Amino acid sequence: MKRILIFIAFTLIGIPGWSHPPVETDAAAYTKVLKKLTDVMVNDVTGPCASARYYAYANLAAYELVFQQQRPAQYADFAATLRSYPNMTRRDPDARIDLRFGTLYAVLRTGEELLPSGYLLEKARNELVAEAKSRYKLSDANLQATRAYADSLVKKIVQYAAKDGYIKTSGYLRYTPLTDKGAWAPTPPAYSEAYEPYWATLRPFLLDSVARFRPAPPVPYDEKPDSKFFALAKEVFDTTRALTAEQRHIASFWDCNPFFLNQKGHVSFGTKKITPGGHWMGITGIVCTQKKLSLAETVRWHTLVGLTMADAFISCWEEKYHSHRIRPETFINQHLDRNWRPMLQTPPFPEYTSGHSVISASVATVLTALAGGPVAYTDTVEEEFGIPKRSYRSFEQAAQEAAVSRLYGGIHFRDSIEQGAVQGRRIGRYVLDKMGLKSPEGLGSR
Repeated sequence: MKRILIFIAFTLIGIPGWSHPPVETDAAAYTKVLKKLTDVMVNDVTGPCASARYYAYANLAAYELVFQQQRPAQYADFAATLRSYPNMTRRDPDARIDLRFGTLYAVLRTGEELLPSGYLLEKARNELVAEAKSRYKLSDANLQATRAYADSLVKKIVQYAAKDGYIKTSGYLRYTPLTDKGAWAPTPPAYSEAYEPYWATLRPFLLDSVARFRPAPPVPYDEKPDSKFFALAKEVFDTTRALTAEQRHIASFWDCNPFFLNQKGHVSFGTKKITPGGHWMGITGIVCTQKKLSLAETVRWHTLVGLTMADAFISCWEEKYHSHRIRPETFINQHLDRNWRPMLQTPPFPEYTSGHSVISASVATVLTALAGGPVAYTDTVEEEFGIPKRSYRSFEQAAQEAAVSRLYGGIHFRDSIEQGAVQGRRIGRYVLDKMGLKSPEGLGSR
């Protein structure tokens, strides 16, 4: 009888549901840690520009730990490619550095140092250390050496970040909207002041000039009913009044508004969500996990996406405060219907070009090149905010949908969407060129 019980016990170990939980893949573990940063940014209501900046620096710390320890062939030496980038400390060859623990730890430590509420990541860091000891059996010597080396890299990344011009933007004069016809003005419901009007003064990571990829000029402002501009506004007006259920889903799915102001009678309250950068970081993690990429590749993908987004936002914001273009809501209220409201809340910054279009096209271009072609995947990033998942045949399809979502949402004109996509693809190709990677065929030629 005893032999039978032993046999049954060993048999049950191999049955799903009875075995020990599988060891988490490197890609899934890295994605989970980045999600911790995303959650803190949602808590802080971090804006789209700043979130991309934080993702870039956090991933850079992990990238350097991999690069300095392994020197993978596909890794670029950022000392030769990023602007004003410092020389990183090579590891002690005698130190026992654990790559998996070190990269995850570096991401959390960078977030602790840079995010306004970074202290909230301390719990996750302590849990990571405990898991490294209990589950992965890292010795105290391994942990101590890895933490010390990761901390040395994080310190240099934080010092590098401190010199990018971000801190200076808070000391500039408050932005005053232009009074010219066709110029941007604050919009309902909060009539918030302009968001990050001096973002283009930040140091880019890869771009040699913030105006390098300035798009074609927007359609000139014109109030005449037979003008091209009036036709753009009329398209937004007509489209939003006849949205299908699918179009509403698309608009909501790509809303990515970090702070949606709800108004119920005399009561106002905010709903927090992720930014466009957070959404594309989530997509990157989904595909890295789906493809079961190695830790090194997972870190590389996220880092290149982070750098691309950060530079794309700088480029886009340079144009926004160069053209100062009016939003559809303002024009439609003045010339078509004073009671009209878009499906999505109009964000507090000039209209041209569409940030979603620029960011999505640039990232899709880079991800397609990294993947070696189109990748089908299901995007579940928005499910935690009550928005059903969507499936895509490729990153490019997702980027195109993200772009047109701004028309459905009623917050962008079509030329802003289309020229933003062109701008984004050009930025994506530039990043790939700087990294020595081939641009995907069929993308970026328009």
